[in-house]
Amino acid sequence: MPKITYRTYSGEERTLELPEGLSVMEGAVKNAIGGIDADCGGACACATCHVYVDESWLDRLEPASDMERSMLDFAENTQENSRLACQIKVKPELDGLLVQTPESQH
Repeated sequence: MPKITYRTYSGEERTLELPEGLSVMEGAVKNAIGGIDADCGGACACATCHVYVDESWLDRLEPASDMERSMLDFAENTQENSRLACQIKVKPELDGLLVQTPESQH
């Protein structure tokens, strides 16, 4: 199973082995990773699973959809590497992915 590392805003890191097909958001919620609220449950309707993807991984992700880009407009402190964790599906090519939570989701 691919390993995904979550880094909180405060610098704490946890690496989880997640099954393929799960979203990075689902992995965080199921494992009580702080900083990913996921208010809409993964429907790409709230932007409370906003994460910063480590720059070295950006080109390995599927491009953000129009809906995801639109939802990111509601997130605070977005950066070029901002993504919604609900839109990143775990797959073998993402083994080692590092995402960081922002200071706040609201």
